[in-house]
Amino acid sequence: MSEFDFQGERETWGDLGRKALRNRSFFIGALITGSVLFMALLSFFWTPFDVTALDIPNKLHWPDAVNWLGTDHFGRDVFSMLMVGARNSIAVAIVAVSIGMAIGVPLGAAAAASRSWGSDVIMRTNDFIFAFPSLLLAVLFTAIFGPSAINAMIAIGIFNIPVFARLAHGGSLALWQREFILSAQTSGKSRVRITVEHIMPNLLNILIVQGTIQFSLGILIEAGLSYLGLGTQPPDPSWGKMLSEAQTMMYFASYLAIFPGIAIVFAVLGLNLLGDGLRDIFDPKLRRGR
Repeated sequence: MSEFDFQGERETWGDLGRKALRNRSFFIGALITGSVLFMALLSFFWTPFDVTALDIPNKLHWPDAVNWLGTDHFGRDVFSMLMVGARNSIAVAIVAVSIGMAIGVPLGAAAAASRSWGSDVIMRTNDFIFAFPSLLLAVLFTAIFGPSAINAMIAIGIFNIPVFARLAHGGSLALWQREFILSAQTSGKSRVRITVEHIMPNLLNILIVQGTIQFSLGILIEAGLSYLGLGTQPPDPSWGKMLSEAQTMMYFASYLAIFPGIAIVFAVLGLNLLGDGLRDIFDPKLRRGR
């Protein structure tokens, strides 16, 4: 389908692409996010140094021409660790958001389509899960099942389920009142077919925007879990773990905390700008107001 009904306006992907190029927030956010993704993908094939190799004689060297961002207390290259840490953080966030969307969106859309006691049970269960703070829920889950990147993915994904379920439910309820949905009903289409053919495509815009927001939250939560020792485990580098290890060396090697902190801020800022730009592009009411 090349044309969608976005907030009452019919637009093609080509129209949205041209508006994206003119949106400053989207452009800057895409540039920052693309840079982080590039470094993460590059780390699969190349890093300046092996992140698992210890070089004790060269430990705690400040940034120079050889080690661009210095070395840590084991002599590992900080820049190489940031590259691999980006890969781990992004992987956790992608899987967590995918879990939330894959389970939450169908649940929310189904609840809106059925409008029965079962839909009330689904949404009240989502509200119960949503009542717990995301980081607290993730800490509780990883504390019970053990610290690991996989458990961090599952924990963050569980929190994302009610987020996407509520979003899909609210968006679907609004769409069920639209004229083109009523026309589809009068033509004899089942509620399941209408949901698949008409509701889901028109939820895509808000799901994409929310996905970028949850992606940035996923990176933050993963960093928090790793900081507490409940996320990515050594010898795999993690931005949160790097911050945790640097806190005792702030007075004589402050760069060890500065660079991973900047990396987290950089990644989250890029994703938030990207999400803000997407919201402007997809919502014609916001575009008319600017």
